[in-house]
Amino acid sequence: MSTREHKIYKVTFIGAVVNVLLSIAKLVAGLLGNSTAMLADAIHSVSDLATDLAVVIFVRIASKPRDEDHDFGHGKFETLSSIIVGIALIGIGFGILRYGFFEIVAIVNGNSIPEPNMLAFWAAIVSIVVKEILFRYTIIRGKALSSPAVVANAWHHRSDAFSSIGTAIGIGGAILLGDNWRVLDPIAAIIVSIIVIKAGIEFVLPGVNELLEKSLPEDVEEEIIKIIRSNPGVCDPHNLRTRNIGTSYAIEVHVRLPGDMYVEDAHKLTQNIEYQIKERYGQRTHIIIHVEPIKCESEQ
Repeated sequence: MSTREHKIYKVTFIGAVVNVLLSIAKLVAGLLGNSTAMLADAIHSVSDLATDLAVVIFVRIASKPRDEDHDFGHGKFETLSSIIVGIALIGIGFGILRYGFFEIVAIVNGNSIPEPNMLAFWAAIVSIVVKEILFRYTIIRGKALSSPAVVANAWHHRSDAFSSIGTAIGIGGAILLGDNWRVLDPIAAIIVSIIVIKAGIEFVLPGVNELLEKSLPEDVEEEIIKIIRSNPGVCDPHNLRTRNIGTSYAIEVHVRLPGDMYVEDAHKLTQNIEYQIKERYGQRTHIIIHVEPIKCESEQ
């Protein structure tokens, strides 16, 4: 197991343990605190366990070296994990939206919803604090490890915190303001659901773009061309093609070299270009350089 993979597992394991404890605490608080909102929040926390499991499974696969069936490695499995987490966020968001909508309908039709107590309220407050701490820890580690799956999972933690904020507002309003203000619970839930859905979309779209072979950002491509042109003897780099493979880049480019250059010298030059690109973008960068002989003045 690589050091990076081990660190990803550690972050995910910590999140999983916290989610188990929070799920149990919220379930107990929902039952004893007479709060359907808290029970829904508990279900939300349980869903985090599924995404933690997805991260562990897919990062393990993504770390495998290339084989006969995957010439470019398994990096896109981590991308797939990010998409799955994003879809989970969207699903959870619509679940909360549906819950809030039907609660509002019930109140409009003259039905009453159960009055929660302070146990459920304090459980929501604890959940907000714990999940925000977990979010900040996970997203810092995810960015340091360049893992989109871990970053996506961090936002899943924050979506749970947002859900608990809505729950706390609803429970607090029902307790402090009386029966006429119990509608605050479903209204807050709908607001939270929109935030959660938006976060999910923001993770699904980049992953889908990668699977559809979207090119790297324009500034990255310009930097690649600049690196290539910095080598004496190289001119007119063209037909640049780029894409992501998980957290790595794949780069293909054509370069023109003097026609009278020895093959060995051309090989050493392209090796140097590959070295410079990998120094900039990582050793797992896939690079293909096609050499075209032509008489030209070298571009410095």
